[in-house]
Amino acid sequence: MRVLITGGAGFIGSRLALKLAKEGYGVTVLDNLSAQVHTSRPEESLLFRALDGSVNFVRGDVTCRDDVLSAVVAQDVIVHFAAETGTGQSMYEIDGYCRVNVGGTALLLDVLANSRHSVGKFVVASSRSVYGEGKYWSSELGAVYPSHRSAADMNAGDFEIKYPGCIGPLRAVATDEGSKLHPSSVYGITKLTQEQLVMTVCPAVGVIPVAFRYQNVFGPGQSLSNPYTGIMSIFSNLIMSGKGINIFEDGLESRDFVYVDDAVDATILGIRRPEAANEVFNVGSGEPVSVRAVADTLCRQLGIPVPITVSGNFRVGDIRHNYACLKKIGRLLGYHPKYAFETGVERYCAWAKAAGSIPSNYEASLSEMRQKGLLK
Repeated sequence: MRVLITGGAGFIGSRLALKLAKEGYGVTVLDNLSAQVHTSRPEESLLFRALDGSVNFVRGDVTCRDDVLSAVVAQDVIVHFAAETGTGQSMYEIDGYCRVNVGGTALLLDVLANSRHSVGKFVVASSRSVYGEGKYWSSELGAVYPSHRSAADMNAGDFEIKYPGCIGPLRAVATDEGSKLHPSSVYGITKLTQEQLVMTVCPAVGVIPVAFRYQNVFGPGQSLSNPYTGIMSIFSNLIMSGKGINIFEDGLESRDFVYVDDAVDATILGIRRPEAANEVFNVGSGEPVSVRAVADTLCRQLGIPVPITVSGNFRVGDIRHNYACLKKIGRLLGYHPKYAFETGVERYCAWAKAAGSIPSNYEASLSEMRQKGLLK
């Protein structure tokens, strides 16, 4: 089977490409080697160099029709990872996120609709960000889906979720695929649009669609220099540089952290299993972990204690809680995560120690968000 992976030199895409190639798939990678992911010298990027000789690499862009037309030739499956990532950055680089995430997906589908090809399945990398806030349980109302928190409450140091008609505290529960879709960032909006485009267009042009809503994927190969790839890489790079960590809100906000090999295995099930056809699946660990626990675990695993400050700062568009319900993907595809959080962090930290601290634009990214009124 021949598989095209857009963004296949990135974190998850490269891991998927190497595993598929090892299992005998014919793999083509289309990637523009973005400097934000691969630094200004992409030819020296560890992710890119790891692909050498294992796949057919095409340097190109999903927003360029000629690049897409040539890459799609003679492919059986497309796995679409190419995207701009990061909720915070998306709130001020709006045109860029829409042009790449929405425009690139639309171009891929336009090529499939208007050219001869052999593609039979299209797997799109969606995101947990399509949910915005996750699912909550109210003793008065049952399951509820709260909207974004107000800046006034958070400025006053109240970071908890509110919902009209609920007097008692809300309890975060696992977010299933039937939950309300109400993204709270431009990034989330673009991922939801990607997903809807693929799930709508593909059946009309004779291609089987599959969408995976990945939670916070982490593991070896994650960019330590990109300040928009999530707290795992940001915190670990700060720790290895001997710098303190500033935790936003009260540190109790939580996410679902899934080890990269589990995310790759889920994706391969989507490629192989007929039961994946026309379905949308959560991919995660199914367990929430607080941001404070992430910082403490990284300090312990890296063996470098640094000052940790819980500042009460917050970013516009950030959510409070979200973790995945995995019942559907377990029932239909047989996916069950193999790596507990502690095990995944141990493996990640062993890799991060070997990689060492890397210069990052993290402080500059925070300053830019403050200037634009998005970091309080």
